[in-house]
Amino acid sequence: MVKAGIIGSTGYAGQELVRILLQHPGVEIVWYGSRSYIDKKYSSIFGNMFQITDSTCMGEDIEELAGQADVIFTATPQGLCSSLVSEEVLSRTKVIDLSADFRIKDVAKYEEWYGIKHQSPGFIEEAVYGLCEANREDIKNARLIANPGCFPTCTVLSIYPLAKEGLIDMDTVIVDAKSGVSGAGRGAKTANLYCEVNESIKPYGVAVHRHTPEIEDQLSYASGKDVIINFTPHLVPMNRGILATSYAKLAGKLSYNEVKAVYDKYYGKEYFVRVLDENVFPETRWTEGSNFVDVNFKIDERTGRIIMMGAIDNVVKGAAGQAVQNMNIMFGFEENTGLKTIPMFP
Repeated sequence: MVKAGIIGSTGYAGQELVRILLQHPGVEIVWYGSRSYIDKKYSSIFGNMFQITDSTCMGEDIEELAGQADVIFTATPQGLCSSLVSEEVLSRTKVIDLSADFRIKDVAKYEEWYGIKHQSPGFIEEAVYGLCEANREDIKNARLIANPGCFPTCTVLSIYPLAKEGLIDMDTVIVDAKSGVSGAGRGAKTANLYCEVNESIKPYGVAVHRHTPEIEDQLSYASGKDVIINFTPHLVPMNRGILATSYAKLAGKLSYNEVKAVYDKYYGKEYFVRVLDENVFPETRWTEGSNFVDVNFKIDERTGRIIMMGAIDNVVKGAAGQAVQNMNIMFGFEENTGLKTIPMFP
């Protein structure tokens, strides 16, 4: 039985980790970490856990936790994991970080986009970017996983096969994405109040969203070229879900069947990536509550462009579910163990 600890268990991603891990046949949660709710029963914070767990929230002492847990999940704000992780910790346990602290290999770029100083740059090179479908072999032996962001997960998986095969002009990539409100976290913010969000849709982080360099880096690794994109996220009045629609110029004339064969080459054996049928396009409602990502494409022969689309649940595949998928790979479980939940509807 793998013993797991969670630092940041009372945020949206942390609570989703708890929900998934409590149903995982090979895991025992030994630490419910929370800065705000120390000594409070976890079920008093989340009523869905009533009579499911009697555990009490503890603090963020990662060194003590490293002696109890085989794996530590850090579902915390940017900067905290990098201030906690150390060689002593990593010599005793594995760490899966759900923040951005170890996703970007260029320290200066991280500090520029996130506006904070990195506390442990010595571990950045070692950290493995946990996009399971692309980096599975590296994940197997990792001590430190940088769990991907929600927008990058949806966007990169939508584009990855064509970028990898050199079938699109990477200088022309434009990404338009929509996210549910849970993506902003559980902290109280005026902009996320019901009356501020309901019956509206708005762009935010225009040309400055912090997931931009992460998407650019991953597409650069895939294509072998330096990639710069336009990325515009939007907030929509729903709890969960991301829909990413990306546009690029095709490198040559391709048929539907030729492009479909490329997607099938990369995802035909992937449990969690579902390449939809022709002219069936991703919808967030068909991935809600699950670790699936639905992808598809449409060739616009009139413009010579291709439209690449993806949908995920931002809290599951975009955060906690992907973290558990990484854990499964690291500890030799079947990759979908504890993650077979069918998407919820309605």
